[in-house]
Amino acid sequence: MSMFPARSRLFDELVSDLGGFYIKPLHGNALPQSIRLDVQEDEQGYHVQAELPGVKKEDIHVDIDGAIITIKAEIRQHDSRAEGSRSLRSERYYGSVARRFELPTEIDLERAEARYEEGLLHLLLPRRKAVENSRKLNIR
Repeated sequence: MSMFPARSRLFDELVSDLGGFYIKPLHGNALPQSIRLDVQEDEQGYHVQAELPGVKKEDIHVDIDGAIITIKAEIRQHDSRAEGSRSLRSERYYGSVARRFELPTEIDLERAEARYEEGLLHLLLPRRKAVENSRKLNIR
């Protein structure tokens, strides 16, 4: 038996709401942790799905450097307030987000593909064929 009484859920919710008010910025949420993604591998190569809801296709950039993939996106603010109104709470994030990750093998840049639909960025990243980087020299 504990000497301390159990806290009520109502109290916890109140503290959580008040804490959120003082800690979070008034306009826009704090920076999202990261772009969430799934990576799968099959005989074609790597399949990446990255969540980018509310982003326009023109504001997404994907860079490939060997086996390192960088996804960047700009989330633009759209003012939806009617004239004469004021915002009481704004939790949507506006700004830049990025994610960088490394795959086990380098990517074939010529065959890599990207498409964006319904808030998901789909990447097909074929593996680059191994290039012979060494050879045995005959000694004369």
